[in-house]
Amino acid sequence: MVAKAVKTQPTQPEWATELDLALTDLDRKKDDWAQTSNSERIALLRKIKEHIREVDEAWVKTATRKKGIPTGSSLEGEEWLAGPAALMDGCNQFIHTLSLIEGKKFLDRLPVRTLPNGQVAVTVVPNSVWDKVLFTGLKAEIWMQPGVTKANLAASTASAYNAPASSRKGKIGLVLGAGNVASIAPLDCLHKLLVEHQVVLLKMNPVNDYLIDFLRPALRPLIEFGALRIVRGGADVGAYLCNHDLVDDIHITGAATSHDAIVWGPGEEGRKNKASGTPRNSRRITSELGGVAPTIVVPGPWSNADIAYHAELIATQKLNNSGFNCIACQMLVLPESWNKSDALLAALEKVMQAAPSRPTYYPGATERLAAFEAHADSVQKFERPGGPACVVVPFQPGTDSYLENAEVFAPALSVLRLPAGNAESYLRAAVAYANEKLHGTLAANILIHPRTIAEIGRQRFEEIIAELRYGGIGINSWSGVLFALLRPTWGAFPGHTLDDVQSGIGVVHNTYLFDKPERSVLEAPFRIIPKPAWFLTHKRAHIVGRLITEFHYRTSVLKLPRIIWNALLG
Repeated sequence: MVAKAVKTQPTQPEWATELDLALTDLDRKKDDWAQTSNSERIALLRKIKEHIREVDEAWVKTATRKKGIPTGSSLEGEEWLAGPAALMDGCNQFIHTLSLIEGKKFLDRLPVRTLPNGQVAVTVVPNSVWDKVLFTGLKAEIWMQPGVTKANLAASTASAYNAPASSRKGKIGLVLGAGNVASIAPLDCLHKLLVEHQVVLLKMNPVNDYLIDFLRPALRPLIEFGALRIVRGGADVGAYLCNHDLVDDIHITGAATSHDAIVWGPGEEGRKNKASGTPRNSRRITSELGGVAPTIVVPGPWSNADIAYHAELIATQKLNNSGFNCIACQMLVLPESWNKSDALLAALEKVMQAAPSRPTYYPGATERLAAFEAHADSVQKFERPGGPACVVVPFQPGTDSYLENAEVFAPALSVLRLPAGNAESYLRAAVAYANEKLHGTLAANILIHPRTIAEIGRQRFEEIIAELRYGGIGINSWSGVLFALLRPTWGAFPGHTLDDVQSGIGVVHNTYLFDKPERSVLEAPFRIIPKPAWFLTHKRAHIVGRLITEFHYRTSVLKLPRIIWNALLG
């Protein structure tokens, strides 16, 4: 007699079983977390600050080693400021808001004005004496969506906290972490937990999953409560989690291709689904996906000192984190007939040549740079120590649209020279170009002399800014600073859809919990003295970064002199 063949069932990989257990744990605690009181959340945030302090030194040392930054380099400051310092301050900002959320009293301390176009703008930085010292001259506003007025601003703020905590129902949010900046993933988790009342499963990116060794102890109070789990894994783990029955919401920081694979499916299946408008994944998905970020230089009475300063600023916009930022300047827009354009480019090259040494650590950079060069008619190379040169390409509109649509995510820069009549007509043309031709709406920068603003007129200048459809705008600064300030919003301009996601859907940070923000606008003096510690060229950024982390841990006026002294020496 012949035995019948037994059909075997496919076995689930061990990592899938572990993920199931983690999600089951979160599912059990999701309502408990949603119903925690404000005082309970504040207590947990204070504990987290203590735990961050225990690991911050090892965190920064490991991150700098993994990114190839030499020990003792001033570039360690980037890892302090965009790592432990940012997470520590995120805790502080949410503690502040939650402590004043009854009656939304935190709004009483925020200046509100009506813009020339009728929109409401709320000043979120500076909001304390500390801000005025640490962020010299900076002003950050959140411009609300049309329809929000001074009268209904409170009703359009923190609505997730309107209902009694006891009536809230929990959800499980999946956060797919970014691989480039250390604080992105944990800050995204805080947004899910504190703004949306969701428990979180965080899947780290394989590029920086070494941070798990520090994030688990730093965020231990949330893990012990049962509101957070942190896991590692590649695309297979991500796909499994995105389609898991227990996951309600997804937030991704990354590339539009990854977003589309989640929503529509991979490869040919995804293309067919997108063409027919039938998403494979129907969960709510928010995202931050980058783009081709512009920096618009407006002609004006710039001195040689102005050119030197802004060359350092543009170099920082491009080479911070070795160019691996979603809002790194990728399209430098210059006035064609301005007699300072060539001098600015020459100064930029000089700054890059003298920049602190560092390699390109992010996977795929060599291939992306080669593709960028392949689409250029001519190429310049701005050499920089310790890594490949920054590839600089003169660009003519109407030639190869690849350079307007592909985020290179590497040290690469296109230079566009637009015809310039007067400053206002040039600025309007540059704004129209960025809106109509460049992929993405995450962030943009404008460098403009104050006398030029005065010539245009402040009201007309703000009307032009209102036409620039980006979620973050830096004026005489870098829009990336908005990310670090935390009180402003961080995300694309509203209106993108799943089938044309551009720079993403939704915002994070926004620690004052505004429900209907349109964009955040950061304005700085034309030249800041002392030089900001986040400048690529700041010689004591590593010292200032550590001191600011200590300041955020426990604020004290006694800590300010050392910060100011080292900032001045940078």
